[in-house]
Amino acid sequence: GINAEYGGTRATMKSALQMINPNADAVTNKGQALAINTAAAQGLAGVMRSNIGPTGTMKMLVDGAGEITLTKDGSHLLASMQIMHPTAQLISRAAAAQDDVVGDGTSSTVVFIGELLKQASRYLTEGVHPRLIADGFDVAKALALEYLETFKVAASANDREMLVSAARTALSTKVSGDLCDLLTDIVVDAILTIRQEDVPIDAHMVEIQCMKHRLGVDTKLIRGLVLDHGPRHPDMPSRVENAFIFTCSLEMEYEKTEVNSAWYYNTADQREKQIDAERSVVNRVVESVIALKKKVCDGTDKKFVVINLLGIDPLSLDMFAREGIMALRRAKRRNICLLYTSPSPRDS
Repeated sequence: GINAEYGGTRATMKSALQMINPNADAVTNKGQALAINTAAAQGLAGVMRSNIGPTGTMKMLVDGAGEITLTKDGSHLLASMQIMHPTAQLISRAAAAQDDVVGDGTSSTVVFIGELLKQASRYLTEGVHPRLIADGFDVAKALALEYLETFKVAASANDREMLVSAARTALSTKVSGDLCDLLTDIVVDAILTIRQEDVPIDAHMVEIQCMKHRLGVDTKLIRGLVLDHGPRHPDMPSRVENAFIFTCSLEMEYEKTEVNSAWYYNTADQREKQIDAERSVVNRVVESVIALKKKVCDGTDKKFVVINLLGIDPLSLDMFAREGIMALRRAKRRNICLLYTSPSPRDS
């Protein structure tokens, strides 16, 4: 009896609403779809709202492998969340675009969109067409941009104090206070290091390497190129100054054939000859590099460093070590490209 009465009351209420405004979206299937989309946006905004500001709370993320991550970075949260609703996915993509272009404001974008849709739902229940609300958003955007043109303050890229303030504002919402003060100076100095006059800044020239055996407060800036490997021979020098750097992509190790093949020998002498023939191919390459070192370094105080994209076998490393050459193998191609963009790519 209660269910029947409740159902009848609901039907009466719906009829009353239709009589007042039969075009109101709140009582149509279209209105239900709009309500669901608005609820999805507000739900996503509710998750991100508590991230904003220095007092924002940390979120604990647990992936399928059981790995736990603590963060309040909106971009990382959106990338880690499995969002299924189409409207929420669109909002997530808009926030990702904000992060790609500006580098900050991800959480604010999600919260702002959620609040806009929340306010729009009030007008939808009154029968206002969604097209009119969207046009109102466009007018508001134009007015906001017009105001920002009068509100903005011109700043110089050489104003380090302004850059430090901007970096601190962005970092204070993502890390602790002590770490924020440390990273602020590091970020600003890194950008000023790669900055060139009349050339757009390429943020990819700043590489971040994670050392899992260290803490965040141990972070430091290296004004140069950091390779994640060193010489693989104990007799090679571990520190070289005033040196020529030779970058190459040469096979300095025995390379397997591209097709399946085999060779047979009847005596030990035939086996030794075959090994010498194979080894002579690599030795010729290594000896050519050593000859180049002698040509450019003999009679000077210059040292010589070899950075190879491919491998260098132990015998080749031993040959380089006897000549006092530091040889690095299997370097990243990206590091080689960065090396050529340094102010003095041939001397270091």
